Amino acid sequence: MNIKKLLPILLLLVSTSFYAQSESMKEKKEQIKTLKVAFFTTELDLTNAQAEKFWPIYNTFDDKQFELRHQKMRAFMKKMNDGSLDKISEKEANTFLAQIQDTEEELFLLRKKFTSNLRAILPASKIIKLKKAEEDFNRKLLQQYRNKGSK
Repeated sequence: MNIKKLLPILLLLVSTSFYAQSESMKEKKEQIKTLKVAFFTTELDLTNAQAEKFWPIYNTFDDKQFELRHQKMRAFMKKMNDGSLDKISEKEANTFLAQIQDTEEELFLLRKKFTSNLRAILPASKIIKLKKAEEDFNRKLLQQYRNKGSK
């Protein structure tokens, strides 16, 4: 059995165990990472040389992106959802908006640098396939989450 036939089976096995209630957030993040590696490996069809260079760059990017989204944005979302927005002054709103825009710009610059780093090791067609694979992966993950919630 070749790796392309084995990866979907691995993906299915890992995804079923992903939603176990007793797992910590760190374990879930690692499982998502495992699923992502399997999915991207299949979708991008990287050579061994490309994969060797790609994964360290991708993992660094993914960790930084996660940190930005889940650390900074979590604070913003908490403020938006705690009811204090109804009582916020215009000055505070402007400060808050500037912080959100700064974080969004950091994310954009991070993605831009990541793409630039990838250009040194992958052809443009694979970088575009990566973007599609990321969107497809996130869509499938969200669908699994929704399906789990409806059971």
